[in-house]
Amino acid sequence: MTAPLSPAMQPTLHFIGVPTRQSSIMSVFPRWAEALGLGPCAIHGIDLPLHAPPAQYRDVVSFIRSDPLSMGALVTAHKIDLLHAAEDLFDDLDPHARALHEVSCLSKRTGRLIGHAKDPVSARLALEPIVPTGHWRKTGAEAFVLGAGGATTAITWNLMQRHHGENRPRRIVVSDVNPERLIMLRRFHGTLGASLPVDYVLTRTNADADAILHGLPDGSLVVNATGLGKDRPGSPLGVEALFPRGGLVWELNYRGDLLFLDRAEEQADRLALRTFDGWNYFLHGWTRVIAEVFDVEIASSGPDFERLSAVAGGPPRPTTGSTRAP
Repeated sequence: MTAPLSPAMQPTLHFIGVPTRQSSIMSVFPRWAEALGLGPCAIHGIDLPLHAPPAQYRDVVSFIRSDPLSMGALVTAHKIDLLHAAEDLFDDLDPHARALHEVSCLSKRTGRLIGHAKDPVSARLALEPIVPTGHWRKTGAEAFVLGAGGATTAITWNLMQRHHGENRPRRIVVSDVNPERLIMLRRFHGTLGASLPVDYVLTRTNADADAILHGLPDGSLVVNATGLGKDRPGSPLGVEALFPRGGLVWELNYRGDLLFLDRAEEQADRLALRTFDGWNYFLHGWTRVIAEVFDVEIASSGPDFERLSAVAGGPPRPTTGSTRAP
């Protein structure tokens, strides 16, 4: 643990990640706090190594639970491990946290510590302007998500929901270089009882991913959820990658070396692609947590949401064409 757990001196949102210092939110949060009228408050990063010892997770959760001015936290890379290590320290878990067996948000109400899984909500809000109304029913398209981590769990959970009826992808393909992540995702999907076919494909090389891409029908959704381009340089696709005509291409990163998005934008005019970066996902991910932790209403669309995007340093987000944050 790189940061000491000292009592907060003012209402504080903790950011549990690895690492946290270079995240955009450290400079964005004070501007949002002013725009939202939260009053004096702070954000504090708690850096833990990946798969930290359970005792460290328990120390962090116990500290937030007992410290009066620690209002809650956002959790990034430790969502599953933290809950497994400290589930007994929570007074309640929301339905998404129980279903996904992870927590991405800690909040406190009347002395009770509550764990939330906000990714399904953030993914739904981010997907809405990407996938046109009735798209799946009209096109018979598929969804290909590269990477089998937490973001993919949330995205596929949304795509598989039964209430969509026939307006779901004809098939979902998830690829990853790690077979264990694919096994875990398959197990989770098995608990949903959804009838939607899902293929779990181990991709050893970029050419393996390219081959999946080239087999997709027109209009398919292609998502880079690998972290490549931000966490590590590169792209999960190779130099021969060709996106499906009329496809929807979503890069979950919004900064860094976005080779995946660059390749899609090079093909956009020729193949009538609509391309999107991860800026809106970043906005929804953080604003949903801030709303929960500080118990305030925050718009998820419309002028007030666009104002928060602008305050954060991003442009207003169009709902058609290429959407790429600076």
